[in-house]
Amino acid sequence: MPGPPAARGTAAVPRGDDLAALRRRTTAVLVAGQILGGLGVATGIALAAVLAEEVSGSEGLSGLAMTSSVLGTAVLSLPFAALTAARGRRAGLTLGYLVGAVGGGVVVLAAALGSFPLLLLGTAAFGAGSAANLQARFAAADLAEPAHRGRAISTVVWATTVGAVLGPNIAAPAGRSVRGLGVPEAAGPFLWGAGVFLLAAALVFVLLRPDPLLTARALAAADRDAPASAESRSLRAGLLAVAASPRARLALVAVAGSHTTMVSIMVMTPVDLGHHGAGIELIGLVISVHIAGMYAFSPLMGRLCDRIGRISVISVGVALLACAALVAGTADGDHLRSAAGLFLLGLGWSAGLVGGSTLLTDSVPQAARPAVQGLSDLSMNAAAGAGGALAGLVVAQAGYGWLNAMGAALLLPVAALALRQSLRRGLRPPAPDGR
Repeated sequence: MPGPPAARGTAAVPRGDDLAALRRRTTAVLVAGQILGGLGVATGIALAAVLAEEVSGSEGLSGLAMTSSVLGTAVLSLPFAALTAARGRRAGLTLGYLVGAVGGGVVVLAAALGSFPLLLLGTAAFGAGSAANLQARFAAADLAEPAHRGRAISTVVWATTVGAVLGPNIAAPAGRSVRGLGVPEAAGPFLWGAGVFLLAAALVFVLLRPDPLLTARALAAADRDAPASAESRSLRAGLLAVAASPRARLALVAVAGSHTTMVSIMVMTPVDLGHHGAGIELIGLVISVHIAGMYAFSPLMGRLCDRIGRISVISVGVALLACAALVAGTADGDHLRSAAGLFLLGLGWSAGLVGGSTLLTDSVPQAARPAVQGLSDLSMNAAAGAGGALAGLVVAQAGYGWLNAMGAALLLPVAALALRQSLRRGLRPPAPDGR
């Protein structure tokens, strides 16, 4: 039977079949939103470096557009998490996509004016779309049963595959569509990306009802006969929750370490392939194989999370990323070996992201989760932004092989913490309460 009135954004506390139906509906809306969000991101960034070079007039500054977008994703993760904690997932995701759409418009304006600083501001705001995409995976876990959280998170991560594959392929027609508008063709994908973000915002705003986070809170409050206080949802409460939980600390390090290793190696692989004679078509194929490794197998990682445990999947991710660094770092012009290494790199990232995100959700109190999840996204994107920026310097000074060795070294803290937790608790799935 329906429970008592719930928090703002939910009419009643669903139970039984009503709750199961709400889970399916929420997942469907999040998957559709993730497809649109992933499409918007992939379309916009496809020619970001080309546009930055054209506006700035410097090849050396071309990489700053992507760096600005990554840093924008990191910086905006916390305010979006704060809004989510106060108003629910619907508000946080909708605002994220809207800010991303505004950022796309600013990029087009910057291209028309020839202003490079304004371009960087626009790409930073465009990164809000990525922040929303990352938060969507946690929204999938709000109503999921603890034993199925890995599967719920991985389903939304998998949905990114569609947009990631389609986005670069529509960049060319997007560029042609702005001919005659007085802006460079490379700005067209950002215009289209902004439009897609608007569609994603409308979808989430209209259909993500009742709000999954507010509903989860209502369920928790009904079970304990008392609502959580606003203080327990603050950023400070989130930091304290991480500090109090070794498993949460492992999850944060696993997500940040996996993402930084992946980005640092991936961003310089096209350069290394080009130095060994690979053409644009081959480089594109290798990156496509990498993207397939990142997203296409995430449902498998989710099922493994629920079957063999979150820490086990994190350990698998560390092993895959280390193997990827070894294979790619020793390819030395063997393009097939490079492709295999990049595939393993994507697969290891998938295990680290899904395993770490699920463990993080399990390991902190329900009220503190939005703040902790925002902290996780801030950490992973800030670390990856720094790693991507330093990767070029490492390759220039020491070579691509050393970059891979350093990427593998970043995994040592993850491996050490995972081993420590495994020895403490044993390699087993979490208890039914998710802790």
